[in-house]
Amino acid sequence: MVSEEDAESLIHRQPHGRFWLIDPLDGTKEFIARNGEFTVNIALIEDGLCVLGVVYAPAFDALYWGGASLGAFRCMGGQTAAIKVAASSPVKAPRVVASKSHLNEATRSLIDRLGEVSLVQAGSSLKFCRVAEGQADIYPRLAPTCEWDTAAAQAVLEGAGGVVVDLQGMPLLYGKPDVLNPSFIATRDTALIPA
Repeated sequence: MVSEEDAESLIHRQPHGRFWLIDPLDGTKEFIARNGEFTVNIALIEDGLCVLGVVYAPAFDALYWGGASLGAFRCMGGQTAAIKVAASSPVKAPRVVASKSHLNEATRSLIDRLGEVSLVQAGSSLKFCRVAEGQADIYPRLAPTCEWDTAAAQAVLEGAGGVVVDLQGMPLLYGKPDVLNPSFIATRDTALIPA
């Protein structure tokens, strides 16, 4: 088991084998701001891939879970339902979800390259979940994140039919020598990624 809050557990982060990756509080700024947009993230990593993810937003009592070979689901208000990425945007402009606390110039520049967009802001790993449940189309992140920030929500999004790739189009991997992730784009469709 590897946790952001337990530095000694980092020795278990390996590119091969299996480990649980936990972020007990993703979205610290949102937690401090008391806006409810923080999550608990738990992911199962196998040979560098996130195969199962669970994202819980306690303030909303919203639970998301899934994986590429499992599908994706949301339980909210006692109602459980399968979730899928949108087949297409219901509006002409792509719905871009971006960080409330970490929207930097590089990310803004990429969003500008998309043309006219509808901006949806969210905190923590809920940005991935907005794409997974069809409420947004693309989430670009060109600012630092760590493996525990993304793994669980990446699994949910992949289970819902979406993808998470770095700027070279390669999937994010886990158990790397460095816990930092490269810049990435989470989306319902890679055709939305600007060239």
